[in-house]
Amino acid sequence: MRSELLRLVAEGSGSSAVIVDERRRMAGRGAWLHPSEKCLALAIKRRAFGRALNGATGTAEVERRISAGTKAVDTPVAAATTVQPESGSEN
Repeated sequence: MRSELLRLVAEGSGSSAVIVDERRRMAGRGAWLHPSEKCLALAIKRRAFGRALNGATGTAEVERRISAGTKAVDTPVAAATTVQPESGSEN
């Protein structure tokens, strides 16, 4: 699903940095990436950013963003308590 993907763009102004387009509205050509360390590593290995974003290769910001997001997702969450409906028919 597209809402789960990160939109990445080249920073522009002569820079070769790839940045995350948080609002998905930045001008220019964009590339989409699943926000996982595995997908990022594969994209780097395949040199996908350079091809998709006209030579942009600096991925430090994207790596920080995915690393921060992965740690937040991997944090254990307390089990939610089940709420029973109060219909009155359980008697």
